[in-house]
Amino acid sequence: MNDEAGFERLYVTASDGLSLFGRDYRPPRPDFTPVVCLPGLTRNSADFHELASFLSQHHETPRRVIALDYRGRGESGYDSDWKKYDPRVEAQDALDFLTAVGVHEAIFVGTSRGGLIIYALAVMRPALLRGAVLNDIGAVVEIEGLKRIRSYVGKLPPPRTYDEAAEILQKITGGQFVGFSQAEWLRNARRTFAEKNGKLAPRYDLSLMKGLALIDLEKPLPDLWPLFMGLRDFPVLVLRGANSDLLSAATVAEMTMRHPNCAAVEVANEGHAPLLADQPTLCAIEAFCARAEARPREPLAAAETSSA
Repeated sequence: MNDEAGFERLYVTASDGLSLFGRDYRPPRPDFTPVVCLPGLTRNSADFHELASFLSQHHETPRRVIALDYRGRGESGYDSDWKKYDPRVEAQDALDFLTAVGVHEAIFVGTSRGGLIIYALAVMRPALLRGAVLNDIGAVVEIEGLKRIRSYVGKLPPPRTYDEAAEILQKITGGQFVGFSQAEWLRNARRTFAEKNGKLAPRYDLSLMKGLALIDLEKPLPDLWPLFMGLRDFPVLVLRGANSDLLSAATVAEMTMRHPNCAAVEVANEGHAPLLADQPTLCAIEAFCARAEARPREPLAAAETSSA
């Protein structure tokens, strides 16, 4: 699948003047609630290409899908003040972007950090949310997973070729994603690195590592349960990679117990965070979107846990 086809490129100016980029996948008849995709800490809108193409071209419920690049990632502008690489600022950026492109209600899909931004949006503008898909992020963040992420963000050796970049990513995350083909590692490498001044460089501002460095991993992390329960009025689908070291199965089980409208899907053979490219997961998200749209403010059927 061509990562650079099937969408319109959008550029919006944030409230502080920074340029923000997003991909807009428009179906022939946008009769259904749109979906907004928010990537992980260092990730970008290309991560959602398979999901966005699937949802926007669905034969029964084609939806407009907008996937965003946060400031300092992908094709959005880099901020001279690294302290603005903060979920609260990024949530405001998302609001600015969606207002500019005319999206006033949506189902949100948030991978890792994207889920934290969904928590913020639920506080800042609850009327915007119709439902939320939390991709490998929940009410408890496991320390070991955060340590692993911090060990490589902004510290990857510069690859000379995309094949070499794929080898680097496989060495770092091969234990999380077992059985990946060379083509899949190469696809991920092209979404992680880009050519800049004749060399390959990460598709994110290396200053992101400064914020991670400030986290004291010897102390308990902040309690996210109140933020998660801020989604209690919305249907929620939690996706967990079976090999994830950031979101535990026990946490997911507790989330489905505490939230009256929360379902869960475990993605086999993947870790943090699931790539949202396999057919069972794509179908699970599409089915959730249909249920969320049908009953946007009412409890769904009893919380269910299924396996993809």
